[in-house]
Amino acid sequence: MKAVTAKDAKNRFGELMDTVQREPVSIEKHGRPVAVVLSEVAYEKMKLEHLQAMLAVGEAQLDRGEGIDGEAFFAELRQGKYD
Repeated sequence: MKAVTAKDAKNRFGELMDTVQREPVSIEKHGRPVAVVLSEVAYEKMKLEHLQAMLAVGEAQLDRGEGIDGEAFFAELRQGKYD
């Protein structure tokens, strides 16, 4: 992953937007990573992979007989418990 300083990210924002279409970019401040910028496509893929992983966990729990009531699950989901 490419890394740039916060100053360079600010001064070369257009170039940063072009770069993140190819790969995520780490933004550093005082030599420490503080953020990662990625394309919308990469972000959506990451969200989908996270959802698939959470579904796999849920399926494994059901296989072990550890399921919970659907209404309780959706209440917890709305509260952000599974983010």
